[in-house]
Amino acid sequence: MTVTETRALVAPGTPRHRRGGSRHYDPARRRSILLTVLLWLCVLYFIVPLWWLFVSSTKDNSALFSTFGLWFAPELSLWDNLQTLFTIRGGLYTRWLLNTVVYSVTAAFGATVLSAMAGYAFAKYDFPGKKVLFSATLGAVMIPLTALALPTYLLFSQAGLTDTPWAVIIPSLVSPFGVYLMRVYAADAIPDTLIEAARVDGAGEFRIFWQVGLRMLGPGLVTVFLFSLVATWNNYFLPLIMLNTSELYPITVGLAQLQAAATAGGGTQALFSTVITGSFVAIVPLIVAFLFLQRYWQSGLATGSVKG
Repeated sequence: MTVTETRALVAPGTPRHRRGGSRHYDPARRRSILLTVLLWLCVLYFIVPLWWLFVSSTKDNSALFSTFGLWFAPELSLWDNLQTLFTIRGGLYTRWLLNTVVYSVTAAFGATVLSAMAGYAFAKYDFPGKKVLFSATLGAVMIPLTALALPTYLLFSQAGLTDTPWAVIIPSLVSPFGVYLMRVYAADAIPDTLIEAARVDGAGEFRIFWQVGLRMLGPGLVTVFLFSLVATWNNYFLPLIMLNTSELYPITVGLAQLQAAATAGGGTQALFSTVITGSFVAIVPLIVAFLFLQRYWQSGLATGSVKG
């Protein structure tokens, strides 16, 4: 067959494709680009304040107001700020930091255990009033904590627990959102057949929960623990109304009182760099806790991806 005959077999209106293939409009690609831009904007929204806090903690009072906020000053004063922070008022910041660790870890551990027990019971047991109690728990999620602050203070005042660490720890043990989260997670993470097999083997309900249920609720427990830890660590209003002794203050109330004392004394800018450095030091333990515990989330996602 000649070249002329071969060309004749091709229809006149047949489109010719390039070697690289035709370029078609892909809506999925456009959506992915838009989502990527939105995600980067969200990342900047959360990262820029942290970067500003770190940069500002390296400046002294004068450089804090005379240099660009998102970049370092010619002279770094981070070490001087840290020395001032941990030595001011007899090293009271160290006491505030230890108080915050005790309050947060104790409350987070207790809230995690109570939420796991309640969520497991709501997910795996049928008992009278189950729907009513769970509906009340969901309703409690919608109530702001500030609305309960005054009634909580009156109750603790009558019990003689104000101005004690228990006034901060006990209210933080209650976590309606943690109960809801553990109920949803336990319903799917723990098979009913496994519970029945444990019962056939003679295990009691309490033993099934501690030795079987908790081992399968790892990612959910870590999530509730971190939520409770951050909530108690950042809590300001509850310690403010419950505590009167400065030695019992957490970091949030302590730094606010430190800045208020400096302002009342006429030195409005005297402790700005110190307070900012204290705020930066206060978030470091939370970052470390998240980086340490995120592997349990990853293991939970890996387990769920091959389940079923």
